[in-house]
Amino acid sequence: MFDVTYRQMQACAGTSTVSKAQPPRPMVRLGIVIPCYNEEEVLPETARRIASLLADLQQRGEITEDSGVYFVDDGSRDRTWSLIEELSRSNPSLHGIKLSRNCGHQNALLAGLFHAPGDVVVTIDADLQDDPQAIRGMLSAHRDGADVVYGVRRSRDKDTLFKRSTAQAYYRLLTAFGVDIVSDHADYRLMSRRAIDALRGFGESNLFLRGIVPRLGFPSATVSYDRAERFAGESKYPLRRMLAFAIQGVTSFSAAPLRAITLMGMLVSLLSFAGVAWVLWIRLASSDALPGWASTTLPIFFIGGMQLLALGVIGEYVAKIYMETKQRPRYLIDRMS
Repeated sequence: MFDVTYRQMQACAGTSTVSKAQPPRPMVRLGIVIPCYNEEEVLPETARRIASLLADLQQRGEITEDSGVYFVDDGSRDRTWSLIEELSRSNPSLHGIKLSRNCGHQNALLAGLFHAPGDVVVTIDADLQDDPQAIRGMLSAHRDGADVVYGVRRSRDKDTLFKRSTAQAYYRLLTAFGVDIVSDHADYRLMSRRAIDALRGFGESNLFLRGIVPRLGFPSATVSYDRAERFAGESKYPLRRMLAFAIQGVTSFSAAPLRAITLMGMLVSLLSFAGVAWVLWIRLASSDALPGWASTTLPIFFIGGMQLLALGVIGEYVAKIYMETKQRPRYLIDRMS
C-alpha cells in the first residue's frame, strides 16, 4: 500500500521512479600467460594486441592497474627473448620469464601459471590464432562463478580435411577411453587462483593439461570464438609432434590400451584356432594343401605382429613410469624481466 501511494505521489509531483543503482562489478587482477618458442616474427603484433586489450579492460574498470602479460620464453633460438626484454622496458604491464632450456609447450604453460600473479590467469598461444577478444567473455563467465573458462573454437572450417577428421576422431577416442576432455579446446583458458593452487598438486612429468584441468572439478564454463590463421611464423606442431602429443594424451590418462592388448590376445587366439581348423580341413578334405606352409605362415601373421604391437604399447607405459620415478624438475627459470 505504501509503495503504491509513494509512486502516486511521485507521479503527481511530476517525477519518475529512480531505479536502484547496480553495484559496481568487482575488479580482478588479471595475468595473461603467453608461451613463446621462436616467435620473433609474430611477437611484436601479439604484444600490441594484448597490451591494447589490457589497457581497454583497465579503462572499463574490469581489471586492476597491476594486471599484466607474461611471455614465457621456452628456450627460443632466435631473438624472442631480446624482443621480450625490449617490450618489458617499454611497457610496465609486459613481463618476461625465460626458461633455462626448451622444456616443451605444456611445461612453459605451467611455469607461467605458477609464476604469474593475479586473481585469474589466462593462457593463450603467441600465434594469434586464438582471438584475444574472447578474454572479455572469459572474465564475464568468471564473474558469474566459473573457476575455469575454456576457449572453444566454433568450427574447424579452416582446417584441412585430414586435420579436421583426425582431430574429431582423437577427441572421440579420448572420450571412449574415459578421459574427461573438452572438445575443440586447446590450451586457451582462464583459471582462478584457487584452480591454479589445486593444479600444483598434480606432480606428473608427462603433462597433458587439457586432460588435467577438467579433473579439478571446479565450476567451469565455455566461451566460443572463431580461430584465425597463424599471423606469422611457422607452426610449432608438425605432424610428428602432433602424433607424439596425441599419444601423450591417451597414455597419461587411460590404461585402456593395456586392456586392449588382452582383448587382442584373445582375438588372435580365436583366429589362430579358426586358422588351425581351416588348415586341417584343407589337409584332410582336399588335395591342394602344400606341405609346411601353414605351420610357417600362421605364427608369423597372427602372433608375431601382435607381440610387437603389445610390446610397443607396454613399452610406452614403462617409459612414462621411468620418467615419473626420476622426479626431475619440469622446468628451470633462467631469469625474469
